[in-house]
Amino acid sequence: MKKPLQKSKIPSNKVFVIRELRESYLDKYWHSHEEYQLNVILKGRGTRYIGDHMKPFKEGDLVLTGPNLPHVWRSDNAYFDPANGLDTHDIVIYFPESFLGKDALQKEEFEEIAKLLARADRGLEVTGQTNKKVMKMMKELVHLKGGASIIGLLEILDVLAHSSELHPITNTDYKSNYRAHEKDKISEILEYVLKNFKEKITLSDVASIANMSESAFSRYFKTRVNKSFSDFVGDVRISNARKLLQDEDLNISQVCYESGFPTLSNFNKQFKDRIGKTPMAYKKDFIEPM
Repeated sequence: MKKPLQKSKIPSNKVFVIRELRESYLDKYWHSHEEYQLNVILKGRGTRYIGDHMKPFKEGDLVLTGPNLPHVWRSDNAYFDPANGLDTHDIVIYFPESFLGKDALQKEEFEEIAKLLARADRGLEVTGQTNKKVMKMMKELVHLKGGASIIGLLEILDVLAHSSELHPITNTDYKSNYRAHEKDKISEILEYVLKNFKEKITLSDVASIANMSESAFSRYFKTRVNKSFSDFVGDVRISNARKLLQDEDLNISQVCYESGFPTLSNFNKQFKDRIGKTPMAYKKDFIEPM
């Protein structure tokens, strides 16, 4: 089994850590850590799950997450089969709240960056021209050393702090009840759903994985993930449907079937309830004009 990357340890002699990662698939473990994280996907596709929000990701996905906000970028199932010859490429930066020194963020010069980091508690998706600019800056930062690297990080944060193209990810009332010692149990449940969402998934199936009764599992899951298990499965299926509507030439019935919905009417209703528009209207947003 692939071991999860130890993300939560910045060496004592470092202000921050930047890593350029090239792997067969992204770390599939649901986790959190005390550092801020800025992550950009350069190659690879899958499902991004941050706090109580799920969304498909692909090349160009750029997100800033705050401390202790649970998350996972889970590669599509195809990436786990070596026969498909797929791989991933991303750049990730980890830095603590005190990376500028104790109380530095309370100083006037860092007021805007402090506001940015406060907003990162909900996770921030970076879009538009800011996305392109920061992605380029992160690629350059990989090769910088010493003081130049710290300046490079500050420049990135300053660009983000003054941008209007950052969008909060989790709901305003989201509160994390994630517990690090339960990481493996939650990850096992998420992995089961993400592998089997096209099939019928029953509460008894997942309750048995967690070695709990159905009622105990329902309570446990809702307190840890901030939503019912049935809502979570629905989010997984909707996320897959969004991906297919964006990237594949499939009709709505095919997308419904490939995403695990029992009927077309159920698919249309759930999609509109969650996304705010019908699958057909959503698909039209990604059709290039002739």
